[in-house]
This record gives sequence, structure tokens and C-alpha cells, in this order.
Amino acid sequence: MAGIDSSRQFVPLKIAVLTISDTRALEDDKSGATLAERIERAGHVLAARAIVRDEIGEIRAQVEQWIADPTIDVVITTGGTGFTGRDVTPEAIEPLFEKRMDAFATMFLLVSQAKIGTSAIQTRATAGIAGATYVFCLPGSPGACRDAWDEILVHQLDYRYRPCNFVEILPRLDEHLRRAKAKGATV
Repeated sequence: MAGIDSSRQFVPLKIAVLTISDTRALEDDKSGATLAERIERAGHVLAARAIVRDEIGEIRAQVEQWIADPTIDVVITTGGTGFTGRDVTPEAIEPLFEKRMDAFATMFLLVSQAKIGTSAIQTRATAGIAGATYVFCLPGSPGACRDAWDEILVHQLDYRYRPCNFVEILPRLDEHLRRAKAKGATV
């Protein structure tokens, strides 16, 4: 049965949040604030938070900077996953993936369909692994961020969650490249 194994100790991760928007600032970024609040409430560390415009180069540069930072374990983006001409988050980030996490998009679609019905088809949420860092790209609504965190990420980013979770394999993400980032992990 899936759930928290209380015999295991919680392992806080360092998570960066990137909002992709042409119109938002930190003061009115409800989606980024939703994620930041949930990350900290779960016991993780908000390692960084930023906002960039819907421009492939800006999005990619910020995510690449965080992927290269050995102290950041997870990057979560919000915004730019729809179908409008300015929605370019998947195009900016998916080329960085060493491994795609197709099941995340499927899980997110299932969660969204239960909440918003067939409107869930309008998302291009995506996820993958780049540079031994988990990267999750969520839609730009607070509701979508809440659903992704509460229904999927809070569990998979908790070392105590059984039968398995992303935290327990974090030290092995780059074993094929033998990068220093995974060395010395105590998980």
C-alpha cells in the first residue's frame, strides 16, 4: 500500500521555482507563491525563485543555471505550457532532458481531468532529468500548481513515501556520467 513510512527520516530537498510570464512580478505571482508555500510547508528548502519572460533563451538560461548548481535538486517551472504562440516552456526545456519522464505528464493529466474535465487536454506539462536534477514544468495557474504538488510531487519528493520515490534514486541519477553532484549523497 502506498504511503508514508514513519520509520524513515524525511530528507529535505533544495527546490528552485521559475515562473514563466510576460506579465507577472514576484508581488502578483500566485502560481510561484503557491509552489513556494507548499515546498516550505512540506519541509523542503526553497533554494531560489525567479520570473522570466516567455522567451526560449531566457527560460533555458535560467533552468541551465539551476541545473548546473550542485546544491539544487529539483527545478519546478510554472507557465508557458499551453498552446498560445507565447507558450514555449516545453520547447525551451525538453532539449535539456537526458531522460524524459513521460509518466509525469500522464499522471498530471489524470489529476487534472478529475478536476477540470476535458479542459485538461490543453496542457503540455512535462518533466525530465537534466544534469542529475529533476525538472517539472507545470501550467501557469495556481490550481494546476496546487494539484501537481498535492497529488504527485509532495509524495514523490518525500523520501519516506513508499513503495518508491524520486529522493531515494537521486544519488544515482548521474552514475552513468560519474558527476560530482551525486557523490557524497547520504540518501
